[in-house]
Amino acid sequence: MKRKALYGFFGLLLVFNLVVGVKVLTSSAIADLDDAGYENLTVFTRALQLIRQDYVDANKIGYRDLTYSALRGMLGSLDPHSQFMEPSDFRDMQDETRSEFGGLGIVVSTKDGVLTVVSPMEDSPGFRAGISPGDQILRINGTTTEKMSLQDAINMLRGDPGQKVALTIFRPSSKATRDYVLQREIIKVASIKDAKILDPSGAGNFKIGYVRITQFNEPTAQELDQKLKELEVQGMQALIVDLRYNPGGLLMSAVDVCGLFLPPKTMVVYTEGRDASQRREYYTSKNEKQRPNFPMVALVNSGSASGSEILAGALKDLKRAILVGDTTFGKGSVQSVIQLPDGSALRLTTAKYYTPGRQVIHEKGVTPNIKASLTADQERALLLRHRDAPLTPEEQKFVNDQKDPQLDRALDALKGAMIYNQTDKQPQTIQQ
Repeated sequence: MKRKALYGFFGLLLVFNLVVGVKVLTSSAIADLDDAGYENLTVFTRALQLIRQDYVDANKIGYRDLTYSALRGMLGSLDPHSQFMEPSDFRDMQDETRSEFGGLGIVVSTKDGVLTVVSPMEDSPGFRAGISPGDQILRINGTTTEKMSLQDAINMLRGDPGQKVALTIFRPSSKATRDYVLQREIIKVASIKDAKILDPSGAGNFKIGYVRITQFNEPTAQELDQKLKELEVQGMQALIVDLRYNPGGLLMSAVDVCGLFLPPKTMVVYTEGRDASQRREYYTSKNEKQRPNFPMVALVNSGSASGSEILAGALKDLKRAILVGDTTFGKGSVQSVIQLPDGSALRLTTAKYYTPGRQVIHEKGVTPNIKASLTADQERALLLRHRDAPLTPEEQKFVNDQKDPQLDRALDALKGAMIYNQTDKQPQTIQQ
């Protein structure tokens, strides 16, 4: 009886294993069938054959034209930043990285499927015209942007200096649609502005420094280093770094700026993709001399993107600064350019940026420690303050009447930290 029971148990175990095995193999086969390369390529080649055989217009069925169209659709379906470039587009992209080009000075991205202004660059045609972060571009030179790829939109915005570009802009905050005609210029923007010790009326008895980084260029870290030295000579005790409306720029420039505030050989950002080879870590220079660990605040808003998010994320995660403002834009993906045999190329998103605390930047942004928002009027006043050109009497009055709650919260946070530090350093008396 015991032997029969034992045989029965093993029999049931065998049947159970067979059933589980069949289910696993079946589900695996179904998954493979859903994404089977050969079968799906057969569908593609059959469709290509039918188009070449039966399509009415013989001028549109060349293998090159159909292949390029398929690649454009394939890359465009992945995300707004992936793109197929024909040989001429690839050559133009290479030329742009080697020389100056004309533009309107507005950084754009696709947000919720709509071509959106991340931030206008200061002293640019878009900035002077009053285009604001969050504005949606509906048409460029009369062409709708509804199904336009991000790269095609950028190509239409850029071009020879002196040429005019017509834009139709929708502003969600006011529900207003407006037409602009702007003239392209060579865009050159000073990356460090307004370095100063703030007025005692806001800073109290403390010497609080303020510096604004408009974007990250090659000389940004060196220029900022010089400005910080000048502020230290003036007795700076704390610092506010303003990253609002900073659309980013060069990755290594942002990493170098991190090195002005963080210890040498500190990892400030890393990339991660599907492949292990896409893991890459970026560190501050081992030769950078660290500054005194003065209290620090970074101001951010929805116009802070890319490189400014890398800096803000590192300062926050490594507890070097308090972030004040609004959640940043969320532009943190890595595009690799891969040339194809015929001279065309793929611009393919291969990785995403992560802060030292393993927080993904892309489509999430960096959240501030202290939330503070501006009204539409306060935001307009802030942009007017950033304008280099003289303001009209009406604009000046408007600016004077508007406060900057984000800057006020930053000052409160710094003054509180310094008062606490002073109290903490005072000798303690023991009551007898």
